[in-house]
Amino acid sequence: MRPVDLFDEGLPVLPDQTSDDTDLGWGEWRSGSDDSHLLEERPPHWG
Repeated sequence: MRPVDLFDEGLPVLPDQTSDDTDLGWGEWRSGSDDSHLLEERPPHWG
């Protein structure tokens, strides 16, 4: 048996987000926060 420090601030065990869970990981690349594509694809009932 050995003591284990549960409050160790070392490297995270698992990252918050994996690289394949991003736009780039899905093969999409978007720059900035350009929301014009959302307005173009807006359903007509949102008028």
